[in-house]
Amino acid sequence: MIDGVALRTDGRAVVVTSQRPLTALSSAVHGGGFQIARAVINLHVTKHDPCVDPAAMLEAFARRVAVPEPYVGLLTGAWTELATTGEEDGAGIATLAVATVGLSNRMAAAHGPIQVWMPGTINTIVVVDANPDPPALVNAVMTATEVKTLALHEAGLRDAAGRLATGTSTDAVVIAATGRGRGIRFGGPASELGWSIAQAVYKALTAGIHGWQGRNP
Repeated sequence: MIDGVALRTDGRAVVVTSQRPLTALSSAVHGGGFQIARAVINLHVTKHDPCVDPAAMLEAFARRVAVPEPYVGLLTGAWTELATTGEEDGAGIATLAVATVGLSNRMAAAHGPIQVWMPGTINTIVVVDANPDPPALVNAVMTATEVKTLALHEAGLRDAAGRLATGTSTDAVVIAATGRGRGIRFGGPASELGWSIAQAVYKALTAGIHGWQGRNP
């Protein structure tokens, strides 16, 4: 859907690659923050892997399958071969969202305990064919997170104490932009960029959440 951007999913990882450098903002365990990247990796790990050296794990995988550098790297215990996608271009901004969903570790932000690291995470990768300013990328992260919480609430998912879940304790998000086109100032849900991201993320996450619920009745 986005020229020059490719997606590959299998049991080892979700890998998004781009022919041209992407400007990315993320909470990734490797290459997080503002970065220039040619790829985004969401690497599957076993549920009880201590992940003491995420950079080394990601580097070994990247070398093995020839992922272009530099890259942004995430880790997940969710099944990467079951990754779900959402696409949107209704506002003239082609957008791809890819999500891996594990929900055994649901939490309600502001109510959960500190330092709970359990298997189960929601990782969301978004690529937009656009040229957002840095503040718009920050706003886009907020928009994607709001959509995640909406999708969880609509699915009726709750934490162990029965409160509506807002996510898991280890969720991660990546927003990456091709840099093509005019500069974009805003990424909130009422902007063209934010609307496109919200639509794509909602499609990917609702499919992922419903799939998880079907496998874990």
